[in-house]
Amino acid sequence: MVARTTAERRNGMNKTRMLLLLSLLSAFPPLATDMYLPAIPLLVSRWQEPLSMVNLTLVAFFVSYCIALLFHGPLSDRYGRRPVLLIGIGVFILASILCASSNNVSSMIVYRIIQAAGGASAATLALAISKDVFEKHTRGRILAYIGIIMALAPMLAPVFGGWILTWFSWRWIFISQAAIAGIAWVGVWRMPETLRSPAAMSALQTAGIYLGLFQNRRYLGFALMFSLIVFPHFAFIAGSGDIYITRLGLSEQAFGYFFALNAAAIMSGSMACSRLLRRYSAQPLITAGLGGVFLGGTLMLTRSIPDPWGLTVPMAVISFCFGLTRPPSNNLVLEQVNQHAGAASSLLILFISCWAPFPCG
Repeated sequence: MVARTTAERRNGMNKTRMLLLLSLLSAFPPLATDMYLPAIPLLVSRWQEPLSMVNLTLVAFFVSYCIALLFHGPLSDRYGRRPVLLIGIGVFILASILCASSNNVSSMIVYRIIQAAGGASAATLALAISKDVFEKHTRGRILAYIGIIMALAPMLAPVFGGWILTWFSWRWIFISQAAIAGIAWVGVWRMPETLRSPAAMSALQTAGIYLGLFQNRRYLGFALMFSLIVFPHFAFIAGSGDIYITRLGLSEQAFGYFFALNAAAIMSGSMACSRLLRRYSAQPLITAGLGGVFLGGTLMLTRSIPDPWGLTVPMAVISFCFGLTRPPSNNLVLEQVNQHAGAASSLLILFISCWAPFPCG
């Protein structure tokens, strides 16, 4: 009995460590973008470049991120999650250091492209690993818990970015990203391989997997529908720095706090999701969340709240609903496939991420 209890505790501890690691991997995109946002107005002034040009560092990041997604998933189905993650995170660390050494917007764009190509492995394979490790009913709650922890990244990243700009230099933002990625790399190094049966695939067979996913109407329909929810979130990420700092005259630190309120709303939505999933199915939560996104958009259009709260409050409503619907919707999409979870996760995150360059531009 004692031995059994000890084994159960060890298993629970391993799951806890896995949950923390998956949360850190899922947080790579917001870490790579949100921590950098307070520095955009500074770089516009220092490099004497228009905002649209500096925003290309965001656009290029997301385009490279989307393209790389299509490779990381199938590669992980073929060679395993662990080696693909180790290489991808290693590339992210190197590119982050190169970003810190940039002296002009052109080099920053190139290094951000490399950074995104490596970082794309983390987010997509975190979703695939969750399908490898956890069963259907458990996975919904696990994704909600990941959503809670992951929301801390966009909540704290702009605040830390503002502090770094105040006390040090914008270059230390990317050095900090490299350090955080180093922690993730060590976690993956110590992680056992989660893919039980790697698939032997050629390049042509990999293309066939994606063709099969496009022919899976339920998977494709759910993936496209739920990807639309993130569009206002990406629009806020792209424009919030210019709106709060340049147009409303707030400081970089104040911008970080207002941005943190938005991230806190996402975390609150994920917390509500983790509790509500114990009593309700995914469908009513998703329905309520979509209705809330519509409500928040309507509230923003009426402009009945004075600035800066006229942007903050409606976005908080939208972000809460985003946090509420994302875990059950992602779980619902993954349930539509029985194999090649890496490729399915890549395509899902591609649909989600492909909206990012539009508001950034």
